[in-house]
Amino acid sequence: MKHTEIVITGIGVVASNGIGREAFWGALRKGVSGIKPVSLFDTGSIKSKQAGEIKDFDAKLYLGDKGLRLLDRSTKLANVAAKLALDDAHFTVTEENTDETGVVLGTTLGSVWSISEFDKTALVEGPRYVNPALFPNTVINSPASQISIRFGIKGFNTTIATGFTSSMDALKYACDFIRLGRAKAVLVGGVEELCLQTYLGFYKLQFLSGSKDDDQELNCPFDCRRNGIVFGEGAAMLLIEDAEAARARGVRIYARISSLGYEFVPYRINKYHRLGTGIRKAMKEALGAADLDVEDVDYISANANSTPEADRIEAVAIREVFGSTAQKIPVTAIKSMVGETFSASGAMQLAAASGSIKEGFIPPTLNLREKDPQCTLNCKDGISQKADIRHVLISCFGPSGVNTAVVLSKYEK
Repeated sequence: MKHTEIVITGIGVVASNGIGREAFWGALRKGVSGIKPVSLFDTGSIKSKQAGEIKDFDAKLYLGDKGLRLLDRSTKLANVAAKLALDDAHFTVTEENTDETGVVLGTTLGSVWSISEFDKTALVEGPRYVNPALFPNTVINSPASQISIRFGIKGFNTTIATGFTSSMDALKYACDFIRLGRAKAVLVGGVEELCLQTYLGFYKLQFLSGSKDDDQELNCPFDCRRNGIVFGEGAAMLLIEDAEAARARGVRIYARISSLGYEFVPYRINKYHRLGTGIRKAMKEALGAADLDVEDVDYISANANSTPEADRIEAVAIREVFGSTAQKIPVTAIKSMVGETFSASGAMQLAAASGSIKEGFIPPTLNLREKDPQCTLNCKDGISQKADIRHVLISCFGPSGVNTAVVLSKYEK
């Protein structure tokens, strides 16, 4: 496969602490959290009551009235993020470029609410009474398909559903298409919505903070008090392009995608491999593919989602990969501000890291008040740092064996 420089030219974010690139970056810089009491459904019967919910979300403000009535929340979130990314990149889909433009979206739980509601009608009133117009929302590729329909994109359209790493795996897929010469521009990202069904699923697995007896509901990565995730929702879409094509358009370039590392560890479903071999190998692969030494990394965007096991595994992996420099390199966890957005989390980290490179700051990790001695890293609580950022290592992994790492770099002509 030929070497092709791939860059990010457009960023669209719909997050609980800010909608739009500038609002999202501003919130990260100031350490503004999007975690709040859930209002989309009743949490009165359960202990967990908070989430990274996007309050008062109205897709009409961004997309207009047409074609929204039958779309579910996930599809609206993804389409708004796509619109923001295209506008940000000053990219107009035309008959000349549509076949060379693709869409690849990471989502795993996006259709859960629609399936549940559709099936509830079928069970209560009978299958003859379901609304067929709502059926497309029950298919997991609906958000990606609706993006192509709305913006007239005729190139490839793919949905990646690998759980926590879905949007990072979507990025790898998109980069491969560009390197193979099958696309020049790709809208890539991830989306998850907040709904009762998903929330209860994580709650009953005791994956949510506050779901176990005597646990306080907290969102504090790398902190001794952590006891589970606070679920978040949102969408982040990036327009990535062949650098040559981007230069020809004369557009602003936020960052360069230097490398991707991937490792799948077949272990157990919904269980983290306690030795962290997967994320360690993914980090090493990403650094090697980018031809970087550990001293070249300016900060690490950590996966850290406030679960006791995952945060410890990641901290140990970082110390093993970076050795004596591990205590010097700043580490941050943006999930302390937006929660665990599951399939969208990697894309959120990519959008955040792009802001760090472009604006020169390192986001803080919120609520880090009692540092876990097993997670000794260079994290700052609540305060962003000014810095000249050239290379960011992004870590993203989950239970069930998926592990990805990406190096995002400053674009230099």
